Amino acid sequence: MKLFEPLRINGMTVPNRIAVPAMVTRLSGEDGYVNQDVTDRYVRYARGRVGLIVVEATAVHRAKSGPLLRLCGDEFIAGHRDLARLVHDVSDSKIVPQIIHFMKVARSGWRQTIDMLSEQDIERIIGEFGDAAGRAREAGYDGIELHSAHAYTLSSFLSRRNPRRDLYDGRSLEGRLRMFGRVMTRVRQVVGEDFPVGVRFLAEECIKEGYTVEDAKLIALRMAQLGVDYISLSVGGKFEDAVHREGQPLYPYTGYSGDRCMPGDWYPPLPHAHLAEQIKQYLNARGHSLPVISVGKISDPDDAERLLAEGRADMIGMARQLLADPDWPRKVMEGRRDRILRCIYCNVCKNLDENFREVHCFLWPKGLRQAPEDRADALAPRWPAEGAGLSATCEGGQIRLVWRRADGEGVAGYDIYRAEENGEGRILEAVKSPKALDRTVLGGLAYTYYVRAYDASGHAGPPSNAVRVAVPMPDYVTEQRARHA
Repeated sequence: MKLFEPLRINGMTVPNRIAVPAMVTRLSGEDGYVNQDVTDRYVRYARGRVGLIVVEATAVHRAKSGPLLRLCGDEFIAGHRDLARLVHDVSDSKIVPQIIHFMKVARSGWRQTIDMLSEQDIERIIGEFGDAAGRAREAGYDGIELHSAHAYTLSSFLSRRNPRRDLYDGRSLEGRLRMFGRVMTRVRQVVGEDFPVGVRFLAEECIKEGYTVEDAKLIALRMAQLGVDYISLSVGGKFEDAVHREGQPLYPYTGYSGDRCMPGDWYPPLPHAHLAEQIKQYLNARGHSLPVISVGKISDPDDAERLLAEGRADMIGMARQLLADPDWPRKVMEGRRDRILRCIYCNVCKNLDENFREVHCFLWPKGLRQAPEDRADALAPRWPAEGAGLSATCEGGQIRLVWRRADGEGVAGYDIYRAEENGEGRILEAVKSPKALDRTVLGGLAYTYYVRAYDASGHAGPPSNAVRVAVPMPDYVTEQRARHA
């Protein structure tokens, strides 16, 4: 599979094409140091054989921001050095920190914007990025990633909503690119040409008057001209459409752009793959071959492989899926796809981050701070002697499902499969208790359901009995049809 072919990035050989993008864990303390919980999270990805591990946003400055990793001083180097070493000790995974600058937000809803930055502020920020990059190299990381996405400083300069009217003028593309260009130049002066420097930026802002993929192509081209070694793409996650909750600072993933950034279960698979494809093709047509990472609800191995095989991406990024099951690469590599703990995109992890709580996965057994270990020898859950007894009833335009509890060691939950009419059964939802409600059915169609219990490492038991439900057509439809008969 192309998914497991190595990739060379400026002297760094990534062992496969699977990446975990930066995903805030809230496991660090207010002091910003790497601690044991943080280390355990990233070493867990390495044991799962993730090719490229991007450490969560790590601040280049000392601004207050709750639990957040930092590289804003030499005192933080030792912890990062230990993290990088431990990852390298357990696998050939490569690890890079995502370094970030952000501006002030207040509980009143006020936020600092880039037009409030003085020339001295800008010079200081450029220096802070360079200094943090140098510390990352000293700590033994394999490279760095510049955070130029979402609601943060570098992204705000790139935005079409950039309000500045000077050398960084938001009315011109060149003005919007200047800040990133100066940061990239400074970083290269510090780390040298032989140290991988990637960037994460937005393929689309997904806000009113924000830029689209047409601008993103040109932004990517300039980044390639500046010597960026890989591009990781995201979308949305902006302050401009964030919903303010009284007494809480703005969280940039609460509006529509936040939905687009972390698409939930109601979005189709691969909603952003076409954006990465267009940007990659644009770069390749102009002689640039730097790798492009595609992200956004890519969790099925066949989907991931197809994007690579068809030349639509060079690497596949999975944040929520690899949080749910960091052994995804190893399970696919070993032909154990049936053991993958499938992300259901419920976004509990997103909600935990929004509330400044430790980020865990809903699918893990209650109380765990890290993903369960893969137990290849564990016995799968099983149904009691009398069977699962799955039943389904239609009530008020929704389907109520009930079944018996499964037996076995460490039953973690139940995957609910649904097929529409005579289609293929797909996971609709995962639940902890033996009951569920499907609110997404349409009158006039028939649905078939079955359930499988799974353990903490994704080992699923046999399917339950299948039940078929024909959802009646609503009265207003039948009445309308009768009038036109």
